[in-house]
Amino acid sequence: MSTLTVRQVRRRYLVLHALRWLPSGLLIPVLILLLLERGLSLPQVGLVAAAQGVVVLALELPTGGLADALGRKPVLVGAVLVNLGSLLLFLAADSFGLFLLAFVLQGIFRALDSGPLESWYVDAALAADPDAPIERGLSAGGVVLGIAIGAGALLSGGLVALGPVGGISALTLPLLVAIALEVVALTALLLLLVEVRPAAGTAALRGSLRAAPAAVGGALKLARRSRIVLALISVELFWGFGMATFEALLPVRLAEVLGDPDRAAALLGPTASAAWLASAGGAAVIAYASRWLGVPLCAGLLRILQGATVVGMGLLAGPVGIIAAYLLCYAVHGASNPLHAGLLHRQVDGPYRNSVLSLNSMVAQPSGALGGVLLTSLAAATSVSTAMVVGGVVLAVAAPLYLPAWLAGRPTPASAALPDPDPVSASDPVPVPVSSDHTGGPATTGSDRI
Repeated sequence: MSTLTVRQVRRRYLVLHALRWLPSGLLIPVLILLLLERGLSLPQVGLVAAAQGVVVLALELPTGGLADALGRKPVLVGAVLVNLGSLLLFLAADSFGLFLLAFVLQGIFRALDSGPLESWYVDAALAADPDAPIERGLSAGGVVLGIAIGAGALLSGGLVALGPVGGISALTLPLLVAIALEVVALTALLLLLVEVRPAAGTAALRGSLRAAPAAVGGALKLARRSRIVLALISVELFWGFGMATFEALLPVRLAEVLGDPDRAAALLGPTASAAWLASAGGAAVIAYASRWLGVPLCAGLLRILQGATVVGMGLLAGPVGIIAAYLLCYAVHGASNPLHAGLLHRQVDGPYRNSVLSLNSMVAQPSGALGGVLLTSLAAATSVSTAMVVGGVVLAVAAPLYLPAWLAGRPTPASAALPDPDPVSASDPVPVPVSSDHTGGPATTGSDRI
């Protein structure tokens, strides 16, 4: 794949990963409140955010196949350019229609961005050394993600606390800084991501586009044949739905308790920073903790625990209790991502890796959009607390879906921490490697769980 060593690949992956998520950290505490400040109602916020999920649903698999066929770097560059356009539109938007268009662009960005950097890291590391401990790099990626978002959120809170600057509102300042950082991220991507592709030019592009459906088909075939992959992807249905509680409703819940949206926004900066540092801590610790109970069992227990923390955010009466539950929720979130992604990565080889990640993310986005619409509507019709309790229950319901991976890893103590893939016949064109060393590798996002 490249002449880089495993250490160089890992270092570049972590730098690019940090730059990918730092702008998101700036926006997390203020974006929902910014939309409300610009005149949108809470149900309208849910609707425009849902547009992102619909777009991702339509484009996730095609863009995943394109990244497998064309290459990770050109797809990532396109993603950053689309994101820049989206952020610039957020800066100018003042109506439902413009915000809707901005979220549509966000959906295109998320679909393009979902998986290529992580897939590049895994493939490049294994190309440099087939025995490379990819889980360590993925775990470090989870730590870097938490620190980057935490730093961005802390900076965001500081910018909001400064108050309006000239004609720019306090909630708009973090958006301006995020745009500048996105330009830095694009520059770093062009310089640091080294990818060797067999051909270039128009003919190669046409060939890559023709090959994309085959990559998508390989991912779908693996999902049909492997009960582990199917169950892991199904987890995302519940996870994506329930995440609307702490992504969209928590700022509203805190503003409700404090009685002042600006005060809530200023408090959310350091709170979100601490939450993502807690997420980084969860990602760092879980690779070791999962050795005791095994990756699948830990992953299932964490789903239940995260649901309980969301219920706590909905039921606790004071800001201290709500923030404490929020911090614990993100610590669990950071720990869950590594286990889920590690289980998924061990089920697929390079040719279809990004397509499988895209399939996993694809089901999360529309379910997240549905959760955003239904839970914000439920909050408007009843209360924010009721909607958060419902979302917490949905998160916990996903826990039994880790049972297939747990059952596959039961036979010997040595395999308790490693999910063995379902048997696949030798004639199956989808390669499924079996590893003897798995401590739970992380990722996000896909995450796109932001």
